[in-house]
Amino acid sequence: MLIQPNPLKGRNRIKVAHVLGKMDRGGAETWLMHVLRTIDREKYQLDFIVHTIEPGDYDEEIIQLGSKIIPCLSSAQPWKYYKNMKRIFCAHGPYDVVHSHVHHFSGFVLKIAEKAGIPIRIAHSHTDSSGLQHTISRRFYLAVMKNWIDHYATLGLAVSERAAFALFGPKWKMRTWIKIHPCGIDLAPFREKYNSREVRSELGIDENAFVIGHIGRFDENKNQKFLLDVFDQIAEKDLTAVLLLVGVGPLLPFIKRKVEDKNLSEKVFFPGKRKDIPRILMGAMDVFLLPSLHEGLSLVAVEAQAAGKKLIRSEEISGEVDIVKPLVRKVSNKQMPEIWAKAILETKNQERLIPQEKALQIVENTQCNILRGIKELEGYFEGKHGKREIHA
Repeated sequence: MLIQPNPLKGRNRIKVAHVLGKMDRGGAETWLMHVLRTIDREKYQLDFIVHTIEPGDYDEEIIQLGSKIIPCLSSAQPWKYYKNMKRIFCAHGPYDVVHSHVHHFSGFVLKIAEKAGIPIRIAHSHTDSSGLQHTISRRFYLAVMKNWIDHYATLGLAVSERAAFALFGPKWKMRTWIKIHPCGIDLAPFREKYNSREVRSELGIDENAFVIGHIGRFDENKNQKFLLDVFDQIAEKDLTAVLLLVGVGPLLPFIKRKVEDKNLSEKVFFPGKRKDIPRILMGAMDVFLLPSLHEGLSLVAVEAQAAGKKLIRSEEISGEVDIVKPLVRKVSNKQMPEIWAKAILETKNQERLIPQEKALQIVENTQCNILRGIKELEGYFEGKHGKREIHA
């Protein structure tokens, strides 16, 4: 039996290496930025090991806050990646914690970390990938990675029960070293007041429009193609309706062409990447639409509720996202666009279901408040709870 040493002993600072693809404006990455801004940086040194040399959206701020962006390349070439990661651990360590956010690939990351003698090794699941179909070779890869996670992780975290099932398997609840840790957000911007007329004018949207909003990366999972089919139905019935699609991604050109094909160019707005998401939610949108095919735990859905906005989401995503329940309505992605359109239009003339201040208070009292979640995370970094013994 190998008892892991206390990383605090004889050290002034706990060094944590987060491993992920790139520090762009995704859900896990945005949460990590909330962590970096909030955590006591005199006590914790957070570095970010990424799988690219391309700059990420958050790189500059990470460096300004005293952390490092460290590329580890060749993730598709195991032996090269192994040597690169070992070199990083030696050159930038010693690390007390490796916190891996790369789903199944975390098995390989944590195996390297164990060989490097890093005592706390965390696999964190941020997505629900359980419904995806895989080839035989992919299934073999997943089996190997799951075995390595089970063998080398000292702690497993997941943002929701579905995310836990996806990475740790159906028996995850029987493993005491696996915990649910939803990602948190900074709620301070949702206490601000924003001038709706000013925000909409900046975006080119009429102040009296009925604004249906969506924020997310343009990819298959976010289901923007279906979202446009829904909005097409709405636009026929409500001349004041407009659609605000915030974000970037590989499917953006396709979605823009589809907008043109449907003759909706004057009603659909693409502001691109935005740093002021709370301001856009509170100042521009009337209702938030989330038709994703699957999610671990959608942070933007949490933000929409903190903003006091009505949220219409797909039934297929994790239910833990329903925090302010009076604001949430579920519709299956198996339903026709007309059903979604009807549900959205019904929200237009509804009275405010709950004051925004009350909705924000409800979110504040959950682990989705970064100020609450950070304390639990610090405990994991210090090995105070949830860390298991590894049997040789």
